[in-house]
Amino acid sequence: QVQLVESGGGLVQAGGSLRLSCTASGNIINIQVMGWYRQAPGKQRELVAVNFEGGTTTYGNSVKGRVTISRDNDKNTVSLQMDNMKPEDTAVYFCTMIGSPGGRWWGQGAQVTVSS
Repeated sequence: QVQLVESGGGLVQAGGSLRLSCTASGNIINIQVMGWYRQAPGKQRELVAVNFEGGTTTYGNSVKGRVTISRDNDKNTVSLQMDNMKPEDTAVYFCTMIGSPGGRWWGQGAQVTVSS
């Protein structure tokens, strides 16, 4: 099986920056898509950012202009740089990847808290 582990979560003040990383390990043949979702208290899980093969990216409307997703294929790692963070960014951030074998994989989540 494939395991995804997030790192870099924590507490940041509004207006500050935070960088999350996620590394996949295990029986990996290839990874096509890497991305991030988040789930805030009382909210449904929402898309934050997706990075496709070739570097094409998609961002959720709530974070456009404030986050940047990047990937390191050699390290099976995806990162999320978050700037100008807002209290509403407080959530558990989940790394996700689509690859072979197994289809789609998820991390356990990293808590991000933004204080006002």
